[in-house]
Amino acid sequence: MAGYDDRDGFIWMDGKLVEWRSAQVHILTHAMHYASSVFEGERCYNGKIFKSREHSERLRKSGELLDMPLPYSVDDIEAAKEAVLKANGLTDAYVRALAWRGAGEDMGVASQRNPIRMAVACWSWGNYYGDAKMKGAKLDIAKWRRPDPATIPHAAKAAGLYMICTMSKHAAEAKGCSDAMMLDYRGLVAEATGANIFFVKDGEVHTPKPDCILNGITRQTVIGMLKGMGVTVHERAIQPEELAGFEQCWLTGTAAEITPVGQIGDFNFVVGDLTQRIAADYERLVRA
Repeated sequence: MAGYDDRDGFIWMDGKLVEWRSAQVHILTHAMHYASSVFEGERCYNGKIFKSREHSERLRKSGELLDMPLPYSVDDIEAAKEAVLKANGLTDAYVRALAWRGAGEDMGVASQRNPIRMAVACWSWGNYYGDAKMKGAKLDIAKWRRPDPATIPHAAKAAGLYMICTMSKHAAEAKGCSDAMMLDYRGLVAEATGANIFFVKDGEVHTPKPDCILNGITRQTVIGMLKGMGVTVHERAIQPEELAGFEQCWLTGTAAEITPVGQIGDFNFVVGDLTQRIAADYERLVRA
């Protein structure tokens, strides 16, 4: 497959569609030097983006949290996503909306005079974890921890917050794992590098409180589904040693969807009935 910089198709940039290969930015783009960038990952099923407006609203909120107000409304962003899907002839796709501080008059940490730019791209993308959706992903335990919320805008889906995620995922892949589970600054279970995490014990579900991690849209959806099924959900602090007592585990995220986990470090889990049911129900929901 061609690289992401060398494809046919179109990308929406700053209010208009441009040819894929022409969607470029200057080397002195502020975001490349200082991580002034926010983004959304979304999936389109049968021509409809799941939770589309929620993603557009969060993109604008993320921009505000980075002192980077987007010059586009939620309706503008929605129209851009529809336009790029249509231009590329895709009805089942991954959609990436991105906003960043571009090149301009400033080239230091401060960048108030630089324009805020935006783009939307889409492409066909299968299972994020490959065949792990059937047999369960294998996770490493990362050495890097999610930071204290006093040090970062943890509610923003900001590109800079993913630096330690990339490093952790690379280290995990070097060990033959699909991903890594990260602890937070307190040493509590936090999340995977790009997905929230859930555990099952005695028919009840346990998941970390999103007090220093992103409260994922898929996470919120799944919690609502579980409660609708009558399953008790505990959002709480989870100690790493508790992994030994959990029976099932899964990840949630737009890219990951619902991915079972078979192993985290030395701890093993079964792809049990509840994991399979919530995955199947989620699949039906997004395609409804």
